[in-house]
Amino acid sequence: MTKKNVNLKFEDLINKVGKYITNKEDLDLIEKAYHYAYDKHYGQKRLTGDDYIIHPLNVAYILAEIGADATTIEAALLHDVLEDCGDYSSEVKELFGMKVYELIEGLTKINKLNFSGENETMIANHRKILVGLSEDVRVIIIKLADRLHNMRTLWVHTEEKQKKIAKETLDILTPIAHRLGINQIKSELEDLSLRYLKPDIYFSIVETLNQTKIERDNAVIEMQNKVSELLNEHNIKHEIKGRAKSIYSIYKKLDKGRKFNDIYDLLALRIFVDTENLCYQALGIIHSKFKPIPKRFKDFIAMPKTNMYQSLHTTVFGIDGQLFEIQIRTYEMDKVAERGIASHWSYKEGGKSSMQDDMEQKLQFFRSIIELKNEEETEEQFVTSVKEEVLKNTIYVFTPKGDVVELPNKSTPIDFAYRVHSEVGNKMVGAIVNNNIVPLDYELHDNDIIKINTNKNSIGPSREWINMAKTTQAKNKIKNFFNKVDKEGYLKEGQEALHKELRKRKIPISEFFTNDNINKILKELKYNSIDDVYIKIGSNSLPVNQVINIINNTNDTKEEIILKKVQNPNIKVNNTKNDVEIVGIDDIKTNMASCCKPVPGDRIVGYITKGYGITIHRMVCPNVADLEDRIIEAKWTYNGVKKYPTAILVKAIKDKNLLMDIVAKTSSDDIQIQSIKAINGTDNTYEVVVLVENKEKLVKFMNSLENIKSVVSVEREIL
Repeated sequence: MTKKNVNLKFEDLINKVGKYITNKEDLDLIEKAYHYAYDKHYGQKRLTGDDYIIHPLNVAYILAEIGADATTIEAALLHDVLEDCGDYSSEVKELFGMKVYELIEGLTKINKLNFSGENETMIANHRKILVGLSEDVRVIIIKLADRLHNMRTLWVHTEEKQKKIAKETLDILTPIAHRLGINQIKSELEDLSLRYLKPDIYFSIVETLNQTKIERDNAVIEMQNKVSELLNEHNIKHEIKGRAKSIYSIYKKLDKGRKFNDIYDLLALRIFVDTENLCYQALGIIHSKFKPIPKRFKDFIAMPKTNMYQSLHTTVFGIDGQLFEIQIRTYEMDKVAERGIASHWSYKEGGKSSMQDDMEQKLQFFRSIIELKNEEETEEQFVTSVKEEVLKNTIYVFTPKGDVVELPNKSTPIDFAYRVHSEVGNKMVGAIVNNNIVPLDYELHDNDIIKINTNKNSIGPSREWINMAKTTQAKNKIKNFFNKVDKEGYLKEGQEALHKELRKRKIPISEFFTNDNINKILKELKYNSIDDVYIKIGSNSLPVNQVINIINNTNDTKEEIILKKVQNPNIKVNNTKNDVEIVGIDDIKTNMASCCKPVPGDRIVGYITKGYGITIHRMVCPNVADLEDRIIEAKWTYNGVKKYPTAILVKAIKDKNLLMDIVAKTSSDDIQIQSIKAINGTDNTYEVVVLVENKEKLVKFMNSLENIKSVVSVEREIL
C-alpha cells in the first residue's frame, strides 16, 4: 500500500479506479465529484501546509486500492464538504444523488461523536455505537480510510494529541477493521498507532528487523525457490510471495513474553493457486518434503473466520531447519483476506455499483457486530440483544456533560444508569430527564438529557427493575447484584448447617476446624477457601456429610462416596410439554428421544411415532437419518431455566481423583448430575447423565471437563 501520497494527483486516482470501473458514467461522476470538492475546498490548507483537496483525494485513493465502488469513491472525495465548507446538502443531493449524500451524512454524524474512553466496557460500547450509527457499512469503510490518511500525517500534531488519536484508533477503529476483514487498512493503522503510542518499542522492532533483513530475505528467497520447484514438479500452477509480518503483530507477541527469535512467522511465504482443491494438494506436497510442526496447522478454508477469511496455515521446518509459516489460498480468498467485506463490491449490469447483495451485507454486518460483543454476555444473550438493541430502532441520549449514550428504543433510566456504570445503577434512587423528575420505568426518547440521582447509602436495586429494564446488560448487572447478596445468605446458611451436623455427631467444632483439616477439605474438594465450602453447602450443591466424612472417614471409599452423591436417579426432570413446537400442528404430545437426549439449542426434528405422539431427536441422530417420510419440522419455543437430561461420554487415563474433578466442574458450571456409571469393557470411560438448561451451558461444561488433566475426550452420547 502507498504510504505517502502527498504529491498524489487526480490522474493517479482515475488510473487506479479505471482498472476495475469501466463504466464511463461512473468515471464521469467521480471526476465531477473531484472538481466539486476542489472548488469548495479551494484556499483551505491542511496543518501539513498542503492544499486541503490532498486529503479527500488520498482517502479516495486508499478506497480505490481495495476496489471501492463508484458511489463510495464519490462520497470519499466529497466527505468533508458538508462539514467544512457550509451547507451544500441540497446541491450535493441534486448533483450526486441521495445515496452519496447519505454516506457523507453518515460519516459527518459519527465524526461528531466523542469516542474517548479508558475502560474496556466503555471502549466496546463506543465501537457498537459507531457500528450502530452506520446504517450502510460503506460509512465505516470510508471512516477507516479517512483515519488512515490522517494517521499518515499525524506528525503535525502535538505529542499529546498524537497519543490520543493513536489510542482511539487502536481501541475503536482497528478492531472494527479486523472484524470487517479489511487487513490492508487494519495492519497499517495498527503500525502507525504503535509508532505514536510507543515510539521506543516501535523503532526498536524496526531496527531489529533491519539488522536481520538481508539474512531473512535470502532465506525466504531460497525457500521460495525450493517450494516453487516442488510444486512445478507436480504441475501445480501457482504464485509465491514472501510475506512481511507487521510491526504491531510482532509487538503483540513480544508483549506476551515471546523472544524475537521464537516468533515463527518472521520467515513467511504466501502461496496462491486457482482452486480450493489445489490448496489442499499444495499443502500435501509441501508436507511430504518439509516436516510440519504439530498443532501449528489451521484450516480456515473448511472453517472460515467470521470476517470471511479463508486460508490454510502451516509452519514447517524449512531450509537449514529454519521455521517458515506458509499460507496457501486461492486468488479470490486473498482478495477477501485483504479487503474483507469490501471485497463484495460488484458492478451490476448497466454500470451501477452496489454491494453484492443487501441481505449478504446485513448478514456480514451483523456478524461483525457480534464479534464486538461484551465478554460478560453469553452468545445467546448477545445475539438477542443485538437483534433488539442494534438492528432495530436505536435512540441516542446524553449525559449532563454531553456524552452520547446509545440505547435500544423504549429504554428506561435504569438502562441508562447501568450503561454509565454498575455502581451508578446500584446506587440509583431517582432520575431527571430534561430537567423533569420521571419514574424509573419512564420511556426515554432521542436527544433526552438524563441525570441519575444516587445515594451512597442505598441498599441496592429492586428485583422489580429486572422487568423494567430493556437491555440485557442492565438485567444481567441487577441479577449479578442479587447473586452476590444470595451468596452471602448461602454462606451463613452453610456455616449453620455444618456446625449443626457437627454438634449432632458430637464432634467438637474447635477440633474439626484445625488448619490441617481445613487444608485437607479444600484440597479434596478443590475449593479456594472455607467460605466457598459454606456457600456450596448453603446452596444445596454440597452435602454436609461429604465434608465431614473427609475428616471423619467412614467405611466407604472416596469413590463410593462420590458415586452415592451424584447417582441420583430420583432427580425429577421438568415436564417439557409445550417446550417444542411442531410446525403446522397444535397441541400434540411430544417426547424427548432417549437415544440422543436433545436440549434447547440443539437443531432438532420430530419423528412421528405410532400411537405415542412425536419424539424429538437431534438432527444428527443416526436413528432418524433414513426416516424422511416420518420426519416433521420442530423447533424450540422455551427459553427459560428448566433443566433437561442429556448424556456425555468421558474417556480418561487412570486417575483416582477423576470423579471428584467431574463433580467439582458441575458445581462451578451450575450443572446437576443425574447419574454416573462406568462403561463395561472400556478402560476408564464413564457415561455421565447431566441436567442442563441449554446447549450453550452443556458445551461450556464439556469444555471444562476437557481441561481436566486426566481427561482424554468428552463427547455427546447417542445410543
